[in-house]
Amino acid sequence: MSHVKEMIIEHYNDHVDDAPLFADGFDDAIIGICPTSFRVIYSRNKCINILMKEGETWEDAVDFLEYNTFNTYVGEYTPVWVEDFLWDDTTEDHENTTDKK
Repeated sequence: MSHVKEMIIEHYNDHVDDAPLFADGFDDAIIGICPTSFRVIYSRNKCINILMKEGETWEDAVDFLEYNTFNTYVGEYTPVWVEDFLWDDTTEDHENTTDKK
């Protein structure tokens, strides 16, 4: 469990029933929480990088996340997926993996 997730649980877990909600497997992509809506905030690019470290190509990671994660609504406490403009890391990895197809 990531340090950020531990802090969110410690400070916000008892505020509202069913909140906050976390996305399985993406603890290292958590960048914070909205203290008014109790929605966990994730970096889209960090999520992509997590899947790429597991062996997915950039395109497959984006396709999977767009369909199964970023555009999924699971209720009032659905996590927020933000663009953090960490493109340098993602772009570099993307360029290195697209040639592997």
